[in-house]
Amino acid sequence: MVEPAPGNAPATRFPCDSCGADMRYAPGTGEMVCDFCGNRTPIDGTTPEARARAVTEMDYDRVLSGLERAEMEETIVMPCPNCGAQVTFGTDVHAMECPFCATPLVAGTGTHRHIKPRALLPFELNERQARAAMTDWLGRLWFAPNGLRAYARKGRKMSGIYVPYWTYDADTQSSYTGQRGTIYYVTETAYRDGKPVQVQRQRINWQPVSGRVARWFDDVLVLGSTSLPKKFTDALAPWDLTALEPYAPEYLAGFVSEGYTIGPEDGFAEARQVMDATIRRDVRFDIGGDRQQIASVRTRVSDVTFKHVLLPVWLAAYKYNGKTYRFVVNARTGAVQGERPYSAIKIAIAVILGLILAGIAGYFLALQEGVVQ
Repeated sequence: MVEPAPGNAPATRFPCDSCGADMRYAPGTGEMVCDFCGNRTPIDGTTPEARARAVTEMDYDRVLSGLERAEMEETIVMPCPNCGAQVTFGTDVHAMECPFCATPLVAGTGTHRHIKPRALLPFELNERQARAAMTDWLGRLWFAPNGLRAYARKGRKMSGIYVPYWTYDADTQSSYTGQRGTIYYVTETAYRDGKPVQVQRQRINWQPVSGRVARWFDDVLVLGSTSLPKKFTDALAPWDLTALEPYAPEYLAGFVSEGYTIGPEDGFAEARQVMDATIRRDVRFDIGGDRQQIASVRTRVSDVTFKHVLLPVWLAAYKYNGKTYRFVVNARTGAVQGERPYSAIKIAIAVILGLILAGIAGYFLALQEGVVQ
């Protein structure tokens, strides 16, 4: 059994060759940049073997049974006491705010051992581009408080975070039983206002059916943490997993990495739910007819493989009027999700305007009907 583990980012520093200051990865460039002197260094290209390994999954059963050894790494993390996120610290960082809820954190001294990420999607959008996408999204929310919009627009910088995910491949063979419904119509006599009329009544002819369906699942994506609402992260899809790069610590320089708290076993249980829902759609299609009823589905799952990957998001956690609002931006596509704030004043104004407009409409309707003289 592989235990969930809370950390996955190296504490490696990348000193600038010119001035010795720490360099960071510049989103969308494939380069390391020094903010102190402006020096830029390309990230070394990976070999074809490394790229092939980045998209090669591990055998699920062999890893969990201990027959195959997963590549591991150790990092320093601190669990957030407020939201439970596992935040990675570098060796030179001793205190910071949780990027998920803005709670102050202090680094611990222990290390955590966990499965090393196989691949990642590098950041494509920089912080300025992500903030523009977020403020544009907020601007389309009419009921959002103006103060929050202004605070988000002028507030502190967003946090760039690599979020942990699992991907699963599997071959499935399913047998099913059920019923196929065929719609037909019969003519019956009905009475309206005491007079007989002929009407068409819909009927369904059900016939028992059974069969088999097969599907190969490739890269079923499962979030490996619970610090962000799943409805947010799911809505950031799709992710272009064909653009995955081999895991390299240079891509993480200047960013935060979250450790997984959902291990590969629990992740596969969620992946099975996704697979089962797709299989049931396949079964309905295979049954055919006008209506379908599924009595049973028995699925054999084989050749299960998985890998650990990191996907990039920009995150803002703003405290406004005593409440924390979180906004997440897909750092590849600019898609935005977040908690929708509401202004009580704007809602009250909208209600009052609605009542006024309804009153005016009712008045003119009454005039047309001659009720109002």
